Amino acid sequence: MKFKRTLIAASLMAACTVANAAPSNEELYSMIQQLKAENAALKNQVDASDEAVEAVVVQAEKMATFSGVADKVSIGGYGELHYNNLDDQNGTADSDKIDFHRFVLFFGYEFSDDLRFFSELELEHSLSGDGKPGEVELEQAYIQYDMNGHNTVTGGLFLMPVGILNETHEPDTFYGTERNPVEKNIIPTTWWEAGLMFSGDLAEGLRYDVAMTSGLDVSKKDTKSTFKIRDGRQKVASAQANDLAYTGRLKWTAIPGVELAATMQYQENITQGNVAGTEEATLFETHAVIQQGDFGLRALYATWDLEGDTPKLTGYDEQTGWYVEPSYRISKHLGVFARYSEWDNQAGMSSIKSEMEQIDLGVNWWPHKNVVVKVDYQIQDNEKATGKELDGMNIGVGYSF
Repeated sequence: MKFKRTLIAASLMAACTVANAAPSNEELYSMIQQLKAENAALKNQVDASDEAVEAVVVQAEKMATFSGVADKVSIGGYGELHYNNLDDQNGTADSDKIDFHRFVLFFGYEFSDDLRFFSELELEHSLSGDGKPGEVELEQAYIQYDMNGHNTVTGGLFLMPVGILNETHEPDTFYGTERNPVEKNIIPTTWWEAGLMFSGDLAEGLRYDVAMTSGLDVSKKDTKSTFKIRDGRQKVASAQANDLAYTGRLKWTAIPGVELAATMQYQENITQGNVAGTEEATLFETHAVIQQGDFGLRALYATWDLEGDTPKLTGYDEQTGWYVEPSYRISKHLGVFARYSEWDNQAGMSSIKSEMEQIDLGVNWWPHKNVVVKVDYQIQDNEKATGKELDGMNIGVGYSF
C-alpha cells in the first residue's frame, strides 16, 4: 500500500514537470514568429553585404578601367607672354605692346605599344574670331605606327621636318623672346602640312625622314601675288592640293650634344597652278646644334629657289637667310646668348634693296627647367630706306609641361 502511494506521487510529479516544460500553443507561435523575424533580418544583412561587395567590385572595375585609360593618355602644353618695346628707326611702325602670344595644349593616346595618336591645339594672341587678333589652330593631329624597332610611319597633320625650331619650339628650349627671324621668314616656322611620313634609323646616330604632303601656295596674300614664303602656309585649312610637296631629311647625332641635319623639299608648283609663269620650287636647309658643357652654338642656313619668269620679275625667285647663335650657361638657371641673322625674301634681284640684318643680345633665367623668363635687345638694319628697322627690348615669360 505504501509503495503504491509512492508510485502515484512520483507519477504526478513527473506529469507536473512535463506540463511545466512543454510550451503552450501561443508560446510556440511567438517563438516561430521571432525566428522568422531573425531569419529575415539575417537575410537582409546578407543581401546588404552582397550589394556592398558588388558595389565595391563594380567600383574597382571602373577604377581599373579609368586607370588603364589614364595610363594611355598624355597631356601637355606650353605658353608664352611677350612684351615688345621697339622703335622704328625710319619712324613708321613703332611697336609697344604686350601679348599672350601662344597658349597650346597637347593631347595624346596610346592605342598599343606600337600605335599612338598625338595632337596640338593652339590659341594665338589670346582672342580669336571676327575682328580679333588671334586664331585657333590645329597644328598637329596624326597617327604614328612603329613598323619595327627602327622605323615608323606617320599619317595625318604634322610639323615639317626642317630647321631647328619647327618641330621643337617650346619657349624654354631656345634663347630670345621671339623666334629667330630667319626660321620665321625663310623656312617658315611654324610650318605644318598633311600627308604621310616615314622615319627611322639608317645607322647608329643617323636618322632619316621622308614625307609626301600638301604644299605651299604663295599666290595670294590680301588678293595680291607676293611669292613670300611665309604667306604661302595653307595650314591644311581647305588647302589646295594641286601640287604636293616631297621632303627628305638626314639628321646625325652620333656624338652626344651634337646635331647636324640637312633637309630638302621639292614642290612642282608653289602657287598650286594659280599664277602663270611659275614652275617648281626647291628648299634646301642645313643646321648645326652643339651643346658641350656650358657652351652652346646654333647655326642655320636656308634658301628657296623658285623657278619661272613671274617670280624672277620681283626677285622672289631666290629667298635665303642664315644665322649664328653662340650661348653660355653661367649657372643651372642662368644663360646668355648673342645672335646675328641675315635674311632676304627678294634676293633674286640685286637692284632691289631688301636684305635684313638683326643682332640680338639677351639673357634667359630658368627658375625651373620648364619655366623661363627672357630679356633681350634687338637691333635691325634694313637695306630698303623706307623699310622697318625695329630696335628695342623684348621681355618674355614662357613655360611647358
